[in-house]
Amino acid sequence: MKFLFLCRFNLCLLAVALSGCGKSGQSASAGPPAAIQEVGVVTLTPQRVAITEELPGRTTAFRISDVRPQVNGIIMKRMFIEGSEVTEGQQLYQIDPASYQAAYDSAKATLAKAEATLAVDRLTEQRQKKLAETHVIAPQDYDTAYATMKEAEADVALNKASVETAQISQTYTRVLSPISGRIGRSSVTEGALVTNGQTTALATVQQLDPIYVDLTQSSSQLLRLQRELNNGQLKSVRDQNAAVRLILEDGTEYPEKGTLQFSEVSVDQGTGSVTLRAVFPNPRQILLPGMFVRAQVEEGVNQQAILVPQRGVTRNQQGQPTALIVGANNKVELRTLHTDRTIGENWLVTSGLSAGDKVIIDGLQKVTPGAEVKSVALDADGYPVAGK
Repeated sequence: MKFLFLCRFNLCLLAVALSGCGKSGQSASAGPPAAIQEVGVVTLTPQRVAITEELPGRTTAFRISDVRPQVNGIIMKRMFIEGSEVTEGQQLYQIDPASYQAAYDSAKATLAKAEATLAVDRLTEQRQKKLAETHVIAPQDYDTAYATMKEAEADVALNKASVETAQISQTYTRVLSPISGRIGRSSVTEGALVTNGQTTALATVQQLDPIYVDLTQSSSQLLRLQRELNNGQLKSVRDQNAAVRLILEDGTEYPEKGTLQFSEVSVDQGTGSVTLRAVFPNPRQILLPGMFVRAQVEEGVNQQAILVPQRGVTRNQQGQPTALIVGANNKVELRTLHTDRTIGENWLVTSGLSAGDKVIIDGLQKVTPGAEVKSVALDADGYPVAGK
């Protein structure tokens, strides 16, 4: 009896255990479904974007003039401070004028003598003319008097030219600045002998406001720009004095904007590049000739640009840029992109995305293509869009 009782008790325990296991399995299979992942998306809209290109360049003076003597002589005085501002016509040097003053006085005296001789010859010609008309003298006598008068007139004209030449030489002893600008160091001092036509300049004057910036652009960049303009991807702005910004050698931005002036019509055979010239205001003369700068040149305008935040773009194993978007039925789709350049914190996308696409920029690491997600609209800065 005791044995039967123990068997029945064990059978009951086994039944209870089996019953509990069945309930546990049933409870596990009936658990709640997995939660749908929430992602932040930005909806793409076409934008008007100015396309710029960063080019290297160097500054060049707007005007440069070497100061050279036009007469021979000894420098008596230097009349400027090196490195100062000079104005057009300002006297810079004084060459000893004594010999040129003497030549000028001599030329004036010779002219006066020739004018006196001309006066006598004119009176003689008038008297001879009256006598010839009354046949008192032979015609050849009047012809001689007339020729003598004409010769005296020629002598007067010649001596007037000599006076002017002497006066010009005397004026050239005052060496003047040909342009307004900043003058550099002087290559001569008082007492130095200078000559007309010498190869060494006495000083150099440079106009620095405004100032030129010569930029170099590769021929491949130029071809790409022309192709985009011809295809209608860009609208040209170069014919409208395109704006140019400068980045200085220390990384700071130059406060003044410049304008593009012209582009060379030929490609440099050594560098494979073309030269662009821009002009900048330089009132405080921050820019000096020879400085290296980087210029941001506005090349054109894309009226329908698609910009994607950089954090929404990754790269696959082949190095191609990709993006995840929320497509139909809230399913994640993978898109392979073609990007042109960065503009601020965005990629300029030329293919792979279109207006209206919802690009995932928040929660990329938590989803895979084909997964169902719940999208939250964000602005370009990553903040939720009110009412969406």
